[in-house]
Amino acid sequence: MSAVAPVFQPLPVEASLLGESPFWHPDERALWWCDIPGRGLHRYHPATGAHRAWHFDTDVACAAPLVGGELLLGMRDGLWRFNPASGQRTALAPPPYHPAQERFNDGKADPQGRFWVGTIYEPRTPALAALYCWADGRLERRADGVTVSNGLAFSPDGRTLYWSDTKAHTVFAFDFDGQDGSLSRQRVWASFPMRAPDQPLEQYGGRPDGAAVDAEGCYWVAMFEGAQLLRFSPAGEVISVLPLPVRCPTMPCFGGDDLRTLFITTSRQNRPDDELAREPWAGQVLQCRVEVPGLPVNFARV
Repeated sequence: MSAVAPVFQPLPVEASLLGESPFWHPDERALWWCDIPGRGLHRYHPATGAHRAWHFDTDVACAAPLVGGELLLGMRDGLWRFNPASGQRTALAPPPYHPAQERFNDGKADPQGRFWVGTIYEPRTPALAALYCWADGRLERRADGVTVSNGLAFSPDGRTLYWSDTKAHTVFAFDFDGQDGSLSRQRVWASFPMRAPDQPLEQYGGRPDGAAVDAEGCYWVAMFEGAQLLRFSPAGEVISVLPLPVRCPTMPCFGGDDLRTLFITTSRQNRPDDELAREPWAGQVLQCRVEVPGLPVNFARV
């Protein structure tokens, strides 16, 4: 296992409360991300520095590109098709939960265009959150038994789906059939120690949040409250650690024309004042260069 010290820079835009769901749009050469409690959707063009934000009247948790320039959004009030040019959204599916207690969280498209999206059960107990799949005009429940659905990613060959429960400090793997979208052989792929009641944050490794997979099949996971990203081999071994200048990373993604710019969304929501004073980049999107490129984003189909 190796530790690396890349040079990080924040994007020159206002910090999010809880940045999430970043993806690089290859046609627009732009980075998109969500600010869940800020109810905002953001787009940034590194080549020009142009930044635009769209704001809604409910939480926007995740986004995936659609062919033609529109987006599929997972929001507290369901799944929506969104047109950035007009600002209009069109309902695709109502929420399969009670919005006062649950909302959509992490979501990504698979290589065939199905949109996989998990939920977060906000009371935190019992473990009532689930994983859903949107395909062929239907939203179907595919897995459950978690509290905070996160960590969605697909292996380069499209045969493994990764999924995590942040509260349980666990990453699962499934065998994935791209032809029919079925999941099988769920297993614990990685697990992390819980934080002890009196354990200082500086001695806590964090819990698995959002993730991305690179071209070598390695799984990069943001360790919330752990101030680090971990890079796992396809066999489930930690092979490198990226220390971060903020306590709460939320999700990495790969971008730029060569997919070797690593973008990392972060959170500042409900963090103590002394921590925020030490970490002025909390809530910013961080960027650094990496040696191994990532996988291009999958476009969703509606």
